[in-house]
Amino acid sequence: MRGIFFDEDDAREVVARLSADGYDAHVERERLAGEDDDEDHPWAVLTDAPAIVLEVLVDRYDGWLDADEPAPPPAPLDLPTAPRRIKRS
Repeated sequence: MRGIFFDEDDAREVVARLSADGYDAHVERERLAGEDDDEDHPWAVLTDAPAIVLEVLVDRYDGWLDADEPAPPPAPLDLPTAPRRIKRS
């Protein structure tokens, strides 16, 4: 799991809290596409904590939660195999 924060101090506080609770956590600089200024990049907290634990901390420090796994693709649509007749002959 990954939590994204705009303030380095907030990210470090989250890491300290997660580490105190027994989870593995560290801070990395998150480079967003299109950002030229290195000072504007947010901070990412990577952890093995359950999603609910990180979600509570993200809400408290005004960050956002970024799941590592992509969402599963939607189920395929059940489409007709032949054209539908509107008028009877």
